[in-house]
Amino acid sequence: MNSAQQTTTLPAAQPLGSKPAPGATSWAGARVLGRVGPYSLALTAVMALSAVLNINRLSQNGYANTFYSAGVRSMLGSLHNFFFISFDPGGLITIDKPPLGLWLQALSAKLFGFDPLSLLLPEAITGVLAVAALYWVVRPRFGPAAGVASALALAVFPSFVAVSRDNGVDPVLILLMILACGVGLRATETGRLRTLLGCAVLVGLAFNTKTLAAYLVVPGLGLGYLVCAPGSLARRCAHLLAAGAMLLVVSASWSAIVELTPASRRPFVGGSTNNTERNLTFGYNGFGRVEGQVGGPGRIPILLKHGSLAHIEREALRARAQRGGPAGGVPGNPPGVPLGIAPAIAPNKRPLSKYLPNGRARQPTAFGGPIGPLRLLGAELGGQAGWMLPFALLGLVALALWSIDARPEQSRARYDPRLAGLIVLGSWFLIEAAVLSLSKGIVHPYYVSALGPGTAAMIGGGAVAFVDLGARRRLRLALIPIAVATTVAGQLVLLHRDHYMRWFWPVLIVGAVLGVVAILLARRWTRQAMALTLCLLLLAPAAYAATTWEFPVEGTFPVAGPHAAGSVGPLGVDPYGLRVTKDLLAYVTTHRPAKRWIVLTEASDTAAPMILLGHDAGAMGGYSGNDPALDGPSLARLVQRGEARYVVLGGAYAERGGNAATTAVIDSCKVIPAVAWQRPPVNPNALLLYDCAGHERALRAG
Repeated sequence: MNSAQQTTTLPAAQPLGSKPAPGATSWAGARVLGRVGPYSLALTAVMALSAVLNINRLSQNGYANTFYSAGVRSMLGSLHNFFFISFDPGGLITIDKPPLGLWLQALSAKLFGFDPLSLLLPEAITGVLAVAALYWVVRPRFGPAAGVASALALAVFPSFVAVSRDNGVDPVLILLMILACGVGLRATETGRLRTLLGCAVLVGLAFNTKTLAAYLVVPGLGLGYLVCAPGSLARRCAHLLAAGAMLLVVSASWSAIVELTPASRRPFVGGSTNNTERNLTFGYNGFGRVEGQVGGPGRIPILLKHGSLAHIEREALRARAQRGGPAGGVPGNPPGVPLGIAPAIAPNKRPLSKYLPNGRARQPTAFGGPIGPLRLLGAELGGQAGWMLPFALLGLVALALWSIDARPEQSRARYDPRLAGLIVLGSWFLIEAAVLSLSKGIVHPYYVSALGPGTAAMIGGGAVAFVDLGARRRLRLALIPIAVATTVAGQLVLLHRDHYMRWFWPVLIVGAVLGVVAILLARRWTRQAMALTLCLLLLAPAAYAATTWEFPVEGTFPVAGPHAAGSVGPLGVDPYGLRVTKDLLAYVTTHRPAKRWIVLTEASDTAAPMILLGHDAGAMGGYSGNDPALDGPSLARLVQRGEARYVVLGGAYAERGGNAATTAVIDSCKVIPAVAWQRPPVNPNALLLYDCAGHERALRAG
């Protein structure tokens, strides 16, 4: 048989939503619709794999992100706290995210009891549902084989697995964005306004999960509908305007209620600088992430001379001088480094090793590394997202060529389902990659989990397109070796960087070579060879994702990898820190604590273990400790009303100096010596406890 006889016949593209033309023979098209059994079984196996990756040994992660866990516990205390997602039981300050993802966790905790698994399981299950949803989106556009491959690629995407084993909001965001793509593509098929409005509602719900991150899918949805939907251009534009209005209404619904509620009757909006959701949405959680912001890489305020950290050191030195004791603190907590802040330099000034004796990183990776086009392959993000990026990029090219091959007469080209799927899913992939690569602000490594669906869709659709580029055989002969070779090279770099799976390196190289040869030469088995090659390429990211089982995952910055930092304890503090926290709580609860908060801390991560232990603690400055939620006069009013008394300085983010209330406490309140409330050995560097009762006038002046 000659090469022309070997190519696959592509059917004329049909209007989306119509029945396939009789006799259509494309492998990824209509001729497989009658035998979906094998693909259904394959999808079931992929979902089972996803469930194992997400749930196995999940309970070892404890409360994971204690900031969110403590917030959920506080939300269970009252409908007021639930609606406004208050971080603390007293309703002082909110969590710095929209409510939807946290509401789901709170409802789970209400139904099944407040327990780590009641917070973690909803996210793990949501991750499995997202895998199934991606199949549902990809299958009608690129075929069931592409749907299964895409679902598999997402199921083993390391960052996606890491966030699915945490109690953050990213799995809910990802699921809603995938569903929005599916409904938006269905609207493109039918041209129905109500379906497009349903898509807008889903994106609006995603916005109420993680604000502007949800809108990265909007350009592709809008362009796909404008280019591919039936009807006149004026009708399509009118539909898009109506959907845009619906999107804004749903997105702003909760924020508008918060804004319209008097500030005195709700918590301070955590993460904002002026107590508004608008500022939080477009500043800290919005354009600040792209343009750069305080708290981002290279712009973290370190106030060693004037903040609470310096005051803690001065108090510690004074206490040691009074006792005539040594100048050092307890091991691992040198002078000037309070509890919760791991020192970069040991007491003898020699740098600490980057890794602990168990091989895990001493500190979690907080940021995404240098900005640029190779950021997603760098040391910070590569292991979380880079394993299949070359294959996905070339898969997008193959899908574009495949859509051109399928195009009928020019007047009906926009009805091609492949083109619609390429525009919507391909745009999401490219926009997400560009934003993550070029953002100058806070980009945590787990943010790349949102890149998973677009990457997976390009992998699955691209694998099918590579095989079915029959009319462009020369391009197929070039694209397949390049895609596989660059992917293998990238994986070898990532494996070498972590010194991981050395036994697999020759297997990967030899297997990839054999796979490419089989794809190009064994024409009767091309599809099977492509499937096996793709499975081989997905083995390394799957194994990397499974490393999340080996050790409790650090909850604030969840990542996969054999050397990823692990959790220091189920409550987010190490055993010594937990002992100090319990000592402090034992003291304040037996010394006439205030009725609303038994203690106020600088930052939320210091208060979180106290809340999880069942105490009414709060944070004066929100997550980073410097939100202007309180100042001296407002703290004085709380003390005068008997709502607050004890304040703790130090702990998480103390190096950022706190807010105006922090300064007022230092200047006005009385320090309770550490020996009065800490069991030996006493470490005066750990936390400073202040009693503000009777110092209202000084606080008000401060």
